[in-house]
This record gives sequence, C-alpha cells and structure tokens, in this order.
Amino acid sequence: MAEPSSSNPSSARPGRHWLWRGMAAAVTALLAACGSTPPSTPSGAGASSPAAVREYRQDAARHIYARNQHRIYQGKLPPMLYAIGVLEVELDRNGGVRRLHWLRAPTHAPEVVAEIERTVRAAAPFPNPSGMRGKLSYTDTWLWDKSGRFQLDTLSEGQRGE
Repeated sequence: MAEPSSSNPSSARPGRHWLWRGMAAAVTALLAACGSTPPSTPSGAGASSPAAVREYRQDAARHIYARNQHRIYQGKLPPMLYAIGVLEVELDRNGGVRRLHWLRAPTHAPEVVAEIERTVRAAAPFPNPSGMRGKLSYTDTWLWDKSGRFQLDTLSEGQRGE
C-alpha cells in the first residue's frame, strides 16, 4: 500500500480526516436539499403541484420570518455555520402543525433541533393556501449561526466567501 502524499490535507494533520469528510458531507447534503424538488402533497389535498408547494414554502418562510424578526440573520451568512437542518413540516387544513419530520437533523446540536421545532410550532397557524382541502407538506433548510440567529434557505441571502 502506498504512503499518503504530503500534499493531501488530511496527511499533514493526522486524525483530522474525519473533519474534512464531515464538512464535505454537510455541503453535499445542503446542496442536495437546495436543488431538490419539494414533495407534492397527496392527491385531493388541494395545492398539489410542485410549483404550488414551492410557492407555499415561500409563504411559510415569510410567515416564520415575520414572527421571528429579531432572530433572523441579516445579510450574508458566514462561511461556517453552526448547524444546518432539513425539516419537513406537515400542516392541516387550518394551518396547524400536524407533524415535523427531520430529513437531516443537526444531531451535533440537539439544542438547535429543539429550538427549530419550538419555533415552527409557535408560528402556527400557518397561512392557508387557497383551495387547500387537506394536509400540506413542505420542506425547508434551516441555516443556523452560532449566534442563535438563522435564515431559511428559501429566503436566504447566501453565504460570504472565506
């Protein structure tokens, strides 16, 4: 077996390869969440097209921002975030939260998981999309700064360069 090359960043600092792999996995998950089409609602639920769900996701994000103005990170986020989570929210026809389902929970920061869940539940009732006759599910990515302020990917201003 060949010796690792000295130009490899993980060989210069033994034992730190897990950090590079973890950062790569986080970036990959974030990019996958940003580029994925949101799930459509079940048939008979009203706003079932992907375009309608995408539009509703913006409404829901604005709703959360309006209730948490002092907690929104203003401007571009720093290059290294404390936590990134992808949360699916299922709402009933009255805009109440039926279910929260983590697609990617920031398990290294359980306090952030709890705070995001509390924030979503406290924001209910969510706006009722026109024509909705049943439940609606939407997904958004939470970008959490170490200061405790956040942005939702749907309304994010992006990140600063390093």
